[in-house]
Amino acid sequence: MQLILSHFMSLDGVVQAPGGRDEDTDGGFAHGGWSMPYFDVETMGPVIGELLAITEALLFGRRTWQTMAAAWPGRAGDPFADRMNEIPKYVASRTLTQDDLTWSGSTLLPAADAIGAMRELRARDGQALQVMGSPSLAAQLIEHDLVDEYRLMIEPILLGGGKRLFPWDGQARPLELVSTSATGTGVLICTYRPAGR
Repeated sequence: MQLILSHFMSLDGVVQAPGGRDEDTDGGFAHGGWSMPYFDVETMGPVIGELLAITEALLFGRRTWQTMAAAWPGRAGDPFADRMNEIPKYVASRTLTQDDLTWSGSTLLPAADAIGAMRELRARDGQALQVMGSPSLAAQLIEHDLVDEYRLMIEPILLGGGKRLFPWDGQARPLELVSTSATGTGVLICTYRPAGR
């Protein structure tokens, strides 16, 4: 499977709490929900839906899984919500137990070797293994060279601070631009792949 990172990102690289005011206030982050004014349903909706249609499993860190698990189970009846609820979900966490994972189809990865477990998932036959949000987990996947594609929705806002997606380890990682489009709200939808992959 291809491991695909899918993120809403500010122009200065912040991915923290795009969807809700109290989604993630770590570090005193006060801009939760910043991406919502830029969401263009006609353009971004199909992009997100097409990716979810080829996604065979989702990978989450603890916080993002908890946010999603609080939101999606109660929205049954909508095709996107139904897909989110039925798709297999894998969670990397050192604090949750399998019993905590009440959202249907959720499985806890082994805390002792979550990266190894994700490597095994990626090696399975299939189309896509998607990471939504989960910036700490995403950075680890980038560090371990496990990311096959980046689908970024770069939004016209500067947030001045907050969690970022990419590791700050001094390593250059060349990418190739695969596609780009723009929305009426000024969002650039960009797909990148590691160069030479």
